[in-house]
Parts: sequence; C-alpha cells; structure tokens
Amino acid sequence: MSNRSTEASQAATVPKARTYEGGPASALVTDKGTTTIDDGVVAKIAGLAAREVSGVYAMGGGAARALGSMRGMVGVEESVSQGVSVEVGERQAAIDLDLVAEYGTAIPELSGAVRKNVINAVERMCGLEVTEVNIRIDDVHLPEQDRERESGMTRERETGMARERERDMTRGGQQRTDTGQEPRVQ
Repeated sequence: MSNRSTEASQAATVPKARTYEGGPASALVTDKGTTTIDDGVVAKIAGLAAREVSGVYAMGGGAARALGSMRGMVGVEESVSQGVSVEVGERQAAIDLDLVAEYGTAIPELSGAVRKNVINAVERMCGLEVTEVNIRIDDVHLPEQDRERESGMTRERETGMARERERDMTRGGQQRTDTGQEPRVQ
C-alpha cells in the first residue's frame, strides 16, 4: 500500500514553472540597473501575437468590441491590447485573453496555438517568463454575420446615394438633370 501512496503523490505533483537562472529575465535586473517593462507593452505584444493565429476573429468581450467598432466609425484605430489583461512583475508575466473564434475552428487547438504564440512572443521580446496564459472564448463568429453586415452596408450606401442625388437635384435652387449635369443657360 505504501507504493500506491507514493505513486499517487508523484502523480499529483505539479511541475515547477520554468526558471531562467542566468537566462533572459536576469538581463532585466542586473548590478548595473533594472529594466522595467510596462504592462501596456506586454499587453500589445500579447494582443498582436494572439491575432496572428488563424481562427482568431476578434478580441475582447462584447462591450469592448462594440466600443471598438464605434471608435472605428469615427476614425479611431482599434486598440491592439483590446481583450488583453496582464500582470507584470520584475521577471514574470501572467496574461488573460478574451477571444472570438471563427466558426469551425477547433477551440482546444486554437487555444493551444494562441497560448504558444503569445508565450514565445512575450518571452522573446520582453525576456519575461510567462507563468500562464488564460484564454476565454467569448463568442463564435458565424460567416452569416459578415453577409448580413455587408447587405446592411449595401442598403446604407444605396440610401446614402439616393439622398445625395436628391440633394444634388435641388442644390442651390437650380434643378439638375437626371445625368447630374447643370442645366444649360441660354
């Protein structure tokens, strides 16, 4: 029976996190000074690395994506750190990601690929040990959503073009012809 308890305790042992004795993280804290990497830097790198993986449609929860699309309407660029939360210490970082997956993508494989890409990018670029990358899939993007959005945009464009034609027809009190040209003055 003592063999079984020994086997059970060995199976329950959680492996230690990777350590970089004399490795990249040690370059951040030296006798010559300390290099501090801001949370925002790590969040941007993690966000870009996650977006590189095929099958990631968007990042962020529903409210964050809605706010991001409103920003896009007024010409403000989407934040690359949207959907990314990080905690950065002197030598380690923990990362949380909120993703929208493309329909048909195997979510466990997607999560593994995103996790691997984010860890590689952050560890390579920042020299920090990534202790964990937690991934939350908020939604699945359906191909029909693109078609609906495109047909709605087509209707909006057509409606906007009709309004422009009406304005052109009555602009400046002068009637325009159906060809959009000014009437000839005789």
